[in-house]
Amino acid sequence: MSSPSSTVSAVAAEVLPQAARRRTFAVISHPDAGKSTLTEALALHARVIGQAGAVHGKAGRRGTVSDWMDMEKARGISITSAALQFEYRDAVVNLLDTPGHADFSEDTYRVLTAVDAAVMLIDAAKGLEAQTMKLFAVCRHRGIPVITVVNKWDRPGKDALELMDEVSERTGLVPTPLTWPVGIAGDFRGVLDRRDGSYHRFTRTAGGATIAPEEVLPATAAAAREGDVWGQAVEESELLDATEADHDQERFLAGETTPVIFASAVSNFGVGALLDVLVDLAPAPSGRPDADGAVRKLDDPFSAFVFKVQSGMDAAHRDRLAYIRICSGVFERGMVVTHSTSGRPFATKYAQHVFGRDRESVDVAYPGDVVGLVNANALSVGDSLYVESKVAFPPLTTFAPEHFAVMRARSTATFKQFRRGIGQLGSEGVAQILRSDRRGDQAPVLAVVGPMQFEVAQHRMENEFGAPVELDHLSYTIAVRTDAASAPAVGAARGVEVMEREDGELLALFRDKWDLRTLQQRSPELTLEPLVAAQL
Repeated sequence: MSSPSSTVSAVAAEVLPQAARRRTFAVISHPDAGKSTLTEALALHARVIGQAGAVHGKAGRRGTVSDWMDMEKARGISITSAALQFEYRDAVVNLLDTPGHADFSEDTYRVLTAVDAAVMLIDAAKGLEAQTMKLFAVCRHRGIPVITVVNKWDRPGKDALELMDEVSERTGLVPTPLTWPVGIAGDFRGVLDRRDGSYHRFTRTAGGATIAPEEVLPATAAAAREGDVWGQAVEESELLDATEADHDQERFLAGETTPVIFASAVSNFGVGALLDVLVDLAPAPSGRPDADGAVRKLDDPFSAFVFKVQSGMDAAHRDRLAYIRICSGVFERGMVVTHSTSGRPFATKYAQHVFGRDRESVDVAYPGDVVGLVNANALSVGDSLYVESKVAFPPLTTFAPEHFAVMRARSTATFKQFRRGIGQLGSEGVAQILRSDRRGDQAPVLAVVGPMQFEVAQHRMENEFGAPVELDHLSYTIAVRTDAASAPAVGAARGVEVMEREDGELLALFRDKWDLRTLQQRSPELTLEPLVAAQL
């Protein structure tokens, strides 16, 4: 019989080979580009679901696996990130779907701290939109390699070469298409695989609910079948050859190029190719710098950080799930880890792999994996966890809010639920919670990046916590940091209010930049500092 120590050593020896199997990536794009549909199609092609949820037609419409909140199903958009884990070939895929709407940029940014690559979706008809450009910039800033998918090629859209020029000119990345469409946008017959010259012909399925049959033909057979349409695809691919738009793995990992796949996620065209590209080209996890810049190696003792906290996923239990990204070592269910901020032990009795809203217990996980810790009430977004050697990873960026509203319970009878809900929303990062003696504990101010966050907060307060609320929107548009010495004078200025955030920071709220500039010019000795915000 093996001893416990030999068992632990055997598990630890698996860290590097297991980490090498991991592919952890996010799907990001402008709203309505098809992120959740692509997420579902990837899961379908990996054969972890039997039928895609995006079945069209109002009578038979089903929600996608990754969009599980009532509001997401009603609106047809993602308003919270979701994690899916599945195996494909010999790889373990950790796929993070992100909110598409700009109002939830902060959630998207947090997800991008937890991935090793990104899949950027571009709508074939709209090209690079505002949110797409912002997300490209974040990926570049964080050194995240980007694979580009031109989606919705089954609908009328831009010329393929025009889209490649747009990607190159506006992002600075060199597009290196791995596949090229056969047929213009709106007449998607298949793709030319530029790596071997073969033709992958697609056949539609009813509603795109099942995997589209794919027939692989040599170039001669493709020419005989498709005629001039194939000839045009070959000519355009040869133009790309002349511009050296071929994949180079070193340049891709260095963030200089972006491999491109043409697809129709709703029809499941080109999705299998994307899965193969992710496994073959996307980087495996690597050592991660801590807050001091020292690299935590993959085979160092266990460490992880919390990048998202979510409650309300299980209506029967009303539990709270903290998503952690494992950075080093082995995670074993039941292990006791240390909370870096408080120095207190934290037991991981209930640990789960997440597949949308569905979960299963996880016994062992490795670097790159995303694990959900259930009822992790002591954990907040940005917290670090470790065993043995202490580590703290860089704090996650807090965005500068631009919208503010007072939230009050509609009934004093639900004030207990109201307080619990407010505390939960604050710890999840759904909104920044501000308080002051002037307004009292019964009227906290919610500060958010985008107004749709108010709708989410209001919906969740009523449906999860049983505390219907009313919102009183304020006219402030800017929040800056101040300090205790300056707060009395700042708060006495006309049209300015000083409030305390839950982390103890004092924030001064201004109606506009002119009010802020006037006070700065009149009283330059006062502390009025911009809040750190991500470049989104």
